[in-house]
Amino acid sequence: MGRNGYFITLEGGDGSGKTTVLGRVAAYLQNHSMPYLITREPGGIEIAEKIRSIILDPSHTAMDARTEALLYAAARSQHLAEVVEPALAEGLTVLCDRFVDSSLVYQGYARGLGIDEVWGINRFATGGRMPDLTFYLDIEPEVGLARIAANQGREVNRLDMEGLAFHQKVREGYLRIVESDPKRIVVLDAGRPIHLVEEDIVRTLKERILKDF
Repeated sequence: MGRNGYFITLEGGDGSGKTTVLGRVAAYLQNHSMPYLITREPGGIEIAEKIRSIILDPSHTAMDARTEALLYAAARSQHLAEVVEPALAEGLTVLCDRFVDSSLVYQGYARGLGIDEVWGINRFATGGRMPDLTFYLDIEPEVGLARIAANQGREVNRLDMEGLAFHQKVREGYLRIVESDPKRIVVLDAGRPIHLVEEDIVRTLKERILKDF
């Protein structure tokens, strides 16, 4: 548990349905009178959103992998200090779309910078703060990319433009992270209908969190 509230994150490859599931889980918590805050990374606050626009700008194809990792860590530090920590202190459950695991996977593993090296950057940026509970939405990269292509309303960012091999590395990275922290990370098959994914999340929340309410 966080100071007073719970810090819950959703992770997954592009097109895994994190944002959709997050909204449904938030509605469930609201229906059960559990105070919460929903946010995202990179972003969630003005400074971090500006950094997000730099990182994900499709025209910034020349961005170095280390620059990318440092920018993510900078946005995360600001977001944590200005949004997440104050909300936890107030007793809110924070639902966050991506956190440190994304950097470990995308920059550490898929970009080849090294998971330990990227964790060092983020340990400094976050003071070592990690989520109390993480849901990893696992999906075949081909399926996730097909979902993105079919969703005309979704923003197309620089990471979406990467080839299939990159997204396959992302999935490999996530599976490695899961092995390293199985108690915190709950793996969900995101290739199924969205309501089944939601049901699994709600079941886990009942077991670990809602029992206190």
